[in-house]
Amino acid sequence: MKDIEQGKASIADVCREYSVSKVSVYKWLDKYSSYLKKGAKLVVELKSEGYRTKELEQKVRDLEAAIGRKQLEVDFLNKMIELASEDLGVDIKKNSSMQPSTGSGSTPKKRGSR
Repeated sequence: MKDIEQGKASIADVCREYSVSKVSVYKWLDKYSSYLKKGAKLVVELKSEGYRTKELEQKVRDLEAAIGRKQLEVDFLNKMIELASEDLGVDIKKNSSMQPSTGSGSTPKKRGSR
């Protein structure tokens, strides 16, 4: 019965293995099974839609967290470039050959800075 309930064996498998009729197996399930009762419908899905949705939602959360970490890194590096530019008196972003990332916003400049 446990194998049938867990989907590991079919009614036909049990009939062959124990040399009993389908009617006998169904009566036995109706009497002893916790949820395979007469008239009850059992829906078996390998990966249910709900499980897949939860899986995808977790993936979205993980990706959003990764994007957030990368954005913090970009903001930090932009601030470091800004501070180095102020210390050296040279616009490092303007003099570099790479296009700077815009980050998530500009950082406020100190009073008296260029």
